[in-house]
Amino acid sequence: MDAQGRGRAENIDPADQWVLNPDTGEYELRLGPSAAQSPVPRPRGSRSSGAGTRRGRSASPGRSPERSGRAAPGPEKPDREVPPQRRRRGAPAEPPSGRRGRRPAKKKPKTKKVLLWTGGTMAFVVLATGVGGYLYLEHLNDNITSVSDDGAGTGGFSKDKAINILVIGTDKRTGSGNEGYGDTGSAGHADTTILLHVSKDRSNATALSIPRDLIVDIPDCPTQQEDGSQKVIPGSTGVRFNTSLGQGGRTPSCTMRTVTELTGIKPDNFMVADFNAVKTLTSAVGGVEVCLAKDIDDPDSHLKLSEGKHTIEGEQALAFVRTRHSVGLGGDLSRIALQQQFLSALMRKLKSNDTLTSPSKMIKLAEAGTEALTVDSQLDSIGKLRDLGLELGKLNVKNLSFTTVPVRDNPAEQVKATVVLNETEALKVFDLIRNDVSLTEVKQQQKKKEKAEVAARLKGEKAPASEVRVRILNGGAPGGSAQEMLSWLQVDQGVDKSENAGNAPAELSRTTLEYAPDQAAQARRLADILGLSGSAMKPGESVTNSQGVPAMSLTLGKDFKGAGVSFTPPDKAPDDIQKSTADKVECAK
Repeated sequence: MDAQGRGRAENIDPADQWVLNPDTGEYELRLGPSAAQSPVPRPRGSRSSGAGTRRGRSASPGRSPERSGRAAPGPEKPDREVPPQRRRRGAPAEPPSGRRGRRPAKKKPKTKKVLLWTGGTMAFVVLATGVGGYLYLEHLNDNITSVSDDGAGTGGFSKDKAINILVIGTDKRTGSGNEGYGDTGSAGHADTTILLHVSKDRSNATALSIPRDLIVDIPDCPTQQEDGSQKVIPGSTGVRFNTSLGQGGRTPSCTMRTVTELTGIKPDNFMVADFNAVKTLTSAVGGVEVCLAKDIDDPDSHLKLSEGKHTIEGEQALAFVRTRHSVGLGGDLSRIALQQQFLSALMRKLKSNDTLTSPSKMIKLAEAGTEALTVDSQLDSIGKLRDLGLELGKLNVKNLSFTTVPVRDNPAEQVKATVVLNETEALKVFDLIRNDVSLTEVKQQQKKKEKAEVAARLKGEKAPASEVRVRILNGGAPGGSAQEMLSWLQVDQGVDKSENAGNAPAELSRTTLEYAPDQAAQARRLADILGLSGSAMKPGESVTNSQGVPAMSLTLGKDFKGAGVSFTPPDKAPDDIQKSTADKVECAK
């Protein structure tokens, strides 16, 4: 039975069986005096024995195998391709009518479910369901499927840190009607990939698209096999990014490792979704509005729309995100821009009151989302998914920026088919994300106050370089860095009263300069020479150098990139970075 058929009796939509209880403020199940019905899922509570139509969750590595209770055996859904890892089980017949509405007992799943889903947009539904829809998600726990992250992530997102979610869409043609979209034999490559970064204070987010045809190095990937054993899939150099998934048995954890190697940013979690996600989600919210600057008639994607605004859903929405030959330059980069426009429109609809205040839409949205979504093993329960949704739900869509990894044509090709990293521009974007810098202008009074206090450390009189006394310690920089810094300061900058103090007692991620109050003028001069930010300056105590004179302590951290290289990270996105924000309607060109 499909998602729409669950709980249906006498042609009653399950969404219509949930009503708002004004006393509790929660939605509850309403059952009329009709004939016997199949049990309707409801938020978790007391359970009774009997049969239900449920889908068992995957068992994470190390857990005992579990078994899932199922409805009476019946024919499989013909429109879904189910890999061997995920199996359906038979169960006793449904309970008598006198027990209608009570939740049937659920046996725990025995097998680990692993699916290769396709399409990249579904994960953004969490931004909406986390805010208003999680009341409905408890009964959908068993819809969620998971794949091991193989240790490629951080171990999962944290509520008190910035969040990095890798959203992956593959070109595997699973699902009803999707076999007609070409490349039917694909192993399921990373066709659409977005690294979603949400700031620590949840005031802004950046969605970074990674072109599928970008030439990258794919590292060796330790990967859990179906039988629980581990296998290292050899890496590749100078290959398309999209082969980080599907090729040679690579799983989403390998795409995770590739993104880390490319950007220097380790994702917390990943999400993968299928083509059907685009179709079912857009239909669940009643369609999304997009805009075209010209007529489009693309026989490859089957998209035919006239210039202007249109509300699209289902097959038409899928055709929209797949089209590329009729927009821009007709390549993958043009398609990425179109997908970003679509995601912005979907975000606006998901966050609109029209969606969040409609129980019917929220139930359908939750059903569609959990059916289409596959997550990593660190995000495999409804509680974790809810917590993530609540964090992401704090974001205002006007502060969600879309951008693409800066690239250029591959100079090794005469017929241009792939792209390579534009290292100068790409490194700027990666640094912005690593340092949690927004691509939008977000004004937070508290942040401004804290920045002002830190910036004040740099203001004031600066002592001459010849009067600066400092001991240099290596606190995580490459070997020999303290001596390299010492030579540069003495020879090139005239800081003669400096010395190499060896290794620091502990490693630091960032370089710091500690000084006593009466050394503030010296500290400001040295910060000016090194390009240290106010946050790197630590008012504290002085130390005694080898001559018995008070001196400051400069500890080189892991961010040290060489003597003479500024330590100050960018605090504002350059104006020349191409970006768009989710709150603005843009017409595809």
